[in-house]
Amino acid sequence: MATITQAPLDAQHEPEEQLPLHQLTTESSNEASQGFDTKSALEIARIINHEDAKVAAAVKKALPEIALVIDAVARSLREGGRLIYIGAGSSGRIAALDSCECPPYFSNDPHSIQYIMAGGPKALASPVEVNEDSEELGQRDIARRRPSRKDVVVGLSASGRTPYVVAALAYARTQGARTACITCNHNTSIANAADIVIVADVGPEVVSGSTRMKAATAQKMITNMITTGAMTRLGYVYDNLMVHVHMQNSKLVERGISILKRACAVSRDEAVSVIKSAGRSVPVALVMLKAAVDKQEAVRRLAKADGNVRRAVEDSTMDL
Repeated sequence: MATITQAPLDAQHEPEEQLPLHQLTTESSNEASQGFDTKSALEIARIINHEDAKVAAAVKKALPEIALVIDAVARSLREGGRLIYIGAGSSGRIAALDSCECPPYFSNDPHSIQYIMAGGPKALASPVEVNEDSEELGQRDIARRRPSRKDVVVGLSASGRTPYVVAALAYARTQGARTACITCNHNTSIANAADIVIVADVGPEVVSGSTRMKAATAQKMITNMITTGAMTRLGYVYDNLMVHVHMQNSKLVERGISILKRACAVSRDEAVSVIKSAGRSVPVALVMLKAAVDKQEAVRRLAKADGNVRRAVEDSTMDL
């Protein structure tokens, strides 16, 4: 069994300039779940489902700020910079999930989208939440990544006041990085360290303070929007198809074939044949078919277009 390090009960964790933890929206009692422990299984599921239905509406209110982060990340990646997420606890695990899922879906360099988790990779599976209290560790961990003006650093903290995340974000800002935060409370310290503040006010949790529920769901939705939006802006999506899929297993091979069939209106046999001649690259195969060019020319066009499939297919300057 994992050993859980505990913070001392007499420690002072309530800076004067911040609201006490119990006054945050995410820590408040939810009237909709009063008497929750007396409910049947179906009643419990209904209450949770009813509350979950509020998450999308909360995220919708933050769409203008989310769009700003999408464009900032797309610009950063285009210029050779990185998206670096940083979080603790459930927020850190959401950050890790989004970061790790991008390469198989977009074939991006794993270095370009990274995560930093309070407590390190072992904290993904084992609770070491005491690390989130350390500003020093937050600064140290982000400093090791050498953030610069090319990078976008996004801090995730449901409460908006996690010392580890706030300190890391503040440090990244001093190094010239563009900073953003994803939180579920207004007027918190993390907002002071972020250039762009995304607040998804999901309200009190069904189980008070259990931000692995609605707050984490909102953070997952938002990180999905950020990376999918940025990669789409960079041309890693053609129409609504995941054309840069990394075909490393049978499911992804079938997905690649299906994508080519739909995008180019060809038979399965033709799709398989062109993918083979394209070196198992769906983007190369798509450009070959759409632009009626050979593999060498398709590769050249994609290189010139920085991987943007639509530009490689449609930009008339490619033939100059």
